[in-house]
Amino acid sequence: MRRALAFVLLATAGAAAAQSLGDTTSNGSPGAATTSGEQTYREICQACHMAEAQGGTGPGAAPALAANPRLGDPDYVLTRILRGRAGMPAFAELLTAEQTADVANYVRTHFGNAYSTPITTADVKRLAPPPES
Repeated sequence: MRRALAFVLLATAGAAAAQSLGDTTSNGSPGAATTSGEQTYREICQACHMAEAQGGTGPGAAPALAANPRLGDPDYVLTRILRGRAGMPAFAELLTAEQTADVANYVRTHFGNAYSTPITTADVKRLAPPPES
């Protein structure tokens, strides 16, 4: 029960942060989202994966992203962000393709990771689940 409540609270916070990201440009004015991968990480991902991507423990445990060899596979990273898994919510409908690519590239090149092959918005669109009707 507590894990389910933690998931609901996390998903709600993530949705609110993602909506906030989508409502402003990088200079804070209303318009299309143009946030950096770092900003997206800090405003959404950091709540579970922690400031230095060391992962969280306890009922809402989240895997460490720091020095994570699984991040070497771009499809692995994108699939987790877009579709979620276990306790991680899906962000396909909350983040734009650009935000998704940017945050994926950010975690792949920071926190002791050195996966320099860039992920593109085309990669995101290729793996994104079809919209629900």
